[in-house]
Amino acid sequence: MARVKIAYLGGGSSRGAGTMASFMHHGKEFDGSEFVLIDLDQDRLDVVRTITEKMARNAGLDITISTATDQREGLRDVDAVLSSYRPGGFEARALDERIPLKYGVIGQETQGPGGMMMALRSINIIKEVCANLADVAPRARIFNYTNPVNIVSQAVSDYTDIPIVSFCEGPIVFPPVVAKAAGLDPDKLKANLAGVNHNCWSNEATYDGQDAFPILRERYEALKDKPTEDRNGMRALHLAVAMESIPSDYFNYYYFKDEILRERQLAAKTRSEVILDSLPDYWEHYREQAASDAPQLEKDRSRGGIHELELAIEAISAFYNDAPARLPFNITNTGGWLPGFEESTVVELWGTVDGTGFHPEEQKPLPHSVRGIVQQLAEYQILTAKAAWEGTAADAVRAMTANPLVPSLPVAEALYAELATAQRAWLPERLLP
Repeated sequence: MARVKIAYLGGGSSRGAGTMASFMHHGKEFDGSEFVLIDLDQDRLDVVRTITEKMARNAGLDITISTATDQREGLRDVDAVLSSYRPGGFEARALDERIPLKYGVIGQETQGPGGMMMALRSINIIKEVCANLADVAPRARIFNYTNPVNIVSQAVSDYTDIPIVSFCEGPIVFPPVVAKAAGLDPDKLKANLAGVNHNCWSNEATYDGQDAFPILRERYEALKDKPTEDRNGMRALHLAVAMESIPSDYFNYYYFKDEILRERQLAAKTRSEVILDSLPDYWEHYREQAASDAPQLEKDRSRGGIHELELAIEAISAFYNDAPARLPFNITNTGGWLPGFEESTVVELWGTVDGTGFHPEEQKPLPHSVRGIVQQLAEYQILTAKAAWEGTAADAVRAMTANPLVPSLPVAEALYAELATAQRAWLPERLLP
């Protein structure tokens, strides 16, 4: 088994306990390894460390756990960095979601102006991480879950030589959203999704071995006028039938933006405000489990569930143990695996991971009906990465204007000024209006 030193950036976050439970679930794949949990809050780091140590002991694993609030020291001599942090916490996300609504724009964690602001905050930190790695861990690779994963990867790929691959379960979980809305068996809908993260479409789709779209169209026509509580799924089904491509359900924000905007404006709380209400109970649960001899995380009392960041963990195991695994991942399009996108653009697609690296599968082009919006979002991704890494407020406005959720330049200028001013504590001075 691989004996590697892994730094977990965000190890004291509300997802930290679930992530480390996932590592321990993989057990012998990481026997003999060392984990460094890096975050800002020592008390929370201690809680996650204690849970992990007890899980490892009970599983008979030889695992070493340490913590660090000094990022540079925590990164020293690591082989791998698992990145999953949230600069500004859910308080900053609440600003991302709430402020755009005043301008008639959807506020969302990874999409539109909210997603762009998260990219600016996240890349401000990853830039520091990369500088530290160059000095204290030059062999390290980054396995990234920090959102927006595509823009973070784009920035690191454009401006450093540090190997980075980002992960998201989207290509796995989006097809079942459509199948369930249609009342079909999710296991029989096979769809290959590709594009940019959270904004993928299928270039192949079958249901029980047959062309999926006549079947989906028949189901949609039978269901479209019936009441449903699954508005998100029905929108994704509608979109799949209209475009003849299985979508990421994040495209609902773009193709149903007027009705979703109204829903968000009428909602009492944003998603982040709901999560903020839940955080005290999560940490109460984690502390209870840290005090137990045999910690067991409850799914409903753990942020995101009990097995977090699973794809990155599988990729780390596949790479360092040379145990091939087929996964979706975000990587530069070197070799032109996805037609219609520059080789320097970070794209999301399926491939194989083994001890020699990441090997994307050659892709069919995306359908013409959906290719354009993904190409536009890829250009927005590149512009945002540039603004975040080395740009000015003017560069950031230019990037925001390129996003399809932003209706005009005047709106982008006013919205960026308010968002950046509200978030000045987490941004470099060059990005302030």
